[in-house]
Amino acid sequence: MRGALPLVALCAAAAAVPAAADPPEQAPRPALERARDGVEEARRLIPFEIHGFSEGALGWLPDRNRLIRNHSFNLMEGRVQLQTTYRPEHPAFLPDYGTALAVKTDFVGDGVEERFRVEFRELNARFTPLHWLDVKAGRQILTWGTGDLIFLNDLFPKDWVSFFVGRDDEYLKRPSDALRVSAFSGAANADFVLIPFFTPDNPIRGERLSFYDPLLGRIAGEDSVLHFNRPPRTMDTMEYAGRIYRSVGSYELAAYGFKGFYKQALGVDDPAAGDLFYPRLTAAGASARGPVPAAGGIGTVEFSWYNSEDNRRGRDPSVEPPQLRYLAGYERDLWTDFTLGLQYYVEQMLDRAAYREALPDGAPYSRDEFRQLLTFRLTQRLFSQNATASLFVFFSPTDADFHLRPRFGWNLTDRWNVTVGADLFGGRHPYTMFGQLKDDNALYARLRYSF
Repeated sequence: MRGALPLVALCAAAAAVPAAADPPEQAPRPALERARDGVEEARRLIPFEIHGFSEGALGWLPDRNRLIRNHSFNLMEGRVQLQTTYRPEHPAFLPDYGTALAVKTDFVGDGVEERFRVEFRELNARFTPLHWLDVKAGRQILTWGTGDLIFLNDLFPKDWVSFFVGRDDEYLKRPSDALRVSAFSGAANADFVLIPFFTPDNPIRGERLSFYDPLLGRIAGEDSVLHFNRPPRTMDTMEYAGRIYRSVGSYELAAYGFKGFYKQALGVDDPAAGDLFYPRLTAAGASARGPVPAAGGIGTVEFSWYNSEDNRRGRDPSVEPPQLRYLAGYERDLWTDFTLGLQYYVEQMLDRAAYREALPDGAPYSRDEFRQLLTFRLTQRLFSQNATASLFVFFSPTDADFHLRPRFGWNLTDRWNVTVGADLFGGRHPYTMFGQLKDDNALYARLRYSF
C-alpha cells in the first residue's frame, strides 16, 4: 500500500495543475483529459499495477424521513477504491508457490456521517503449496450458494445498509478475516474456511434507514436504544464453514456445513436495556444447478437446515427458532440481450406449536410457520450492451410486503459509468422485513471513473 497515498496525491495534483501552454492555434486541453493523463502518469511511477475507481454517490429521500440522521439524504459520499496484486519474486520459493499479496482499499468521504473513513475490503496472501491445494489467509470476501440476492448456505456477513441505500451490489458482501483452504481432485473439490474473529452483518441502526424496533414496538430511527452484543473473541467463538462440490454431466452439485453464529442479532438478552445478542448456529445444506430439460434455461435448487443452538426446541420466543429453508430458481434468455430470472424461497419454522405456547400474552405479532418470498429479475442490455436496464422485485405473499429495485446503468466511455435507480418499499405491517422500510423510499445516482 505504499503506492496508494502517492497515487491519490499525484491524481489530485494532475487535476489541479494546468497543462503546459499550447501553441496559439491549438485549443486548450480539457480538464478531464489532463486529469486522466495525470492518473496514467502516476500509475507508471508505481512499481506494481494499481487499478480502481473514483465514485460520487447520492441517495435522495423524496418523502423526508425525520427519524434518521439526514432527513433528505441517506447516501452522500465520494469514494476512491484502489486495488493491486503483488507477486514477489524473492526468495525463490515464493514464485514457485504462486504467492500473491492482494489489497483492495476504499477511501470514503461520507456526507451523511460527516466523517472520512478507510475500509480494507481485501488484505490477504494466497499461495499454492501443492498443485491440488490453494490457501488464502487474511481479509477477503467469502461467498457461495446458488441464490440471486437470497442466501441460504452463504452464512458469511452482509451489509444490508449498503444494499438498501443504493451502493453498488459489490458492497452487499462484507469482508471477513479468515483462512480459506481449497482442495481439488478428480472426484470432488472442497473448501474449508476458518473465521477466528466474528464479523456480523452491518445492521440497520436508524442512522440511514428507519426500522421496526421490537423492544419499542414501533418504527424507530436514531432514537432506537438497541445494543448489539457480539460474542467474545475466544477459541470457543471461532466459526467454521465447509463446502464439497463437483460437476456431474452438466449439473453442479454441492453440500455445505457451518458452525458459528447468526450474523443478525436475533436473540434478546435484556429487553429493558435493549440488549440483543447473536445466537449460536449450526447449519447444513445442499444445492444443485444446471439446465432444465425441455423448458431450457438454467435451474437451481437449494436447501438448508438451521439449528439454533440457543433455542433448539423453539420454546423461547426471544431467540430465533430452528428452521428449514428452501429455494428454487430459474433463469433464461427470452430474446436477444433480455434475461428473466425467477425464484421461490420458503422459510419453515420448526416446532411452531412450542413457539406459540411460549409467546407471552400481548405480543405485538406472531410469526407464521411458513414465510414465502418470490423474486423476479428482468434485465435488458441496450446500445451494443453499453447500457443495462434492470428491475429486481422482492414480494412476500405471507408478509404482504415488497421491495422494488429498478436500475439503469450506462457506460458513457470505457472508463466513465453512470447509474441511476431507486429502492422502493411497502407492506401491510410495520414489523415485516420490507414493510418496516416503507419510509425509506429513495432515488439514487452514482457516477464512476475507473482506472
